[in-house]
Amino acid sequence: MSKAKSGDTVRVHYTGKLQDGTQFDSSAGRDPLEFSIGAGQVLPAFSSAVEGMAVGDSKSITIEAADAYGRRHEQLIQDVPREQLPEDMQPAVGMQLQAQGQDGQPVHLVVTAVEDETITVDGNHPLAGKTLKFDIELVDIS
Repeated sequence: MSKAKSGDTVRVHYTGKLQDGTQFDSSAGRDPLEFSIGAGQVLPAFSSAVEGMAVGDSKSITIEAADAYGRRHEQLIQDVPREQLPEDMQPAVGMQLQAQGQDGQPVHLVVTAVEDETITVDGNHPLAGKTLKFDIELVDIS
């Protein structure tokens, strides 16, 4: 039976959980996740974990924050005066916004607090600073 190797396109079912058991993502009820091993389409540690698996194999892995989405950076949390927002915007906690960074690249932000004069936005990835656990089942290699 062939085993998945670098460059192979694979399809996996997975469930992602935080250390406390809270599920943050799953392919259950959806098509399996398809990616090429080593192509940078998924977290490198996730891709490496699939390498060497055969169709039908299952495994559980833990990816430390540093190898997942990195640590949280407090400088990516900022208060923005409401006067800088478009007049018709009604900000709400959880709202996703996009701004332009100093390098011209888009920056994805999440509103974390709304006050009378300011809103607080967080530019960290939602899973930054978190250790991730995945249950993975390899369903296809091509």
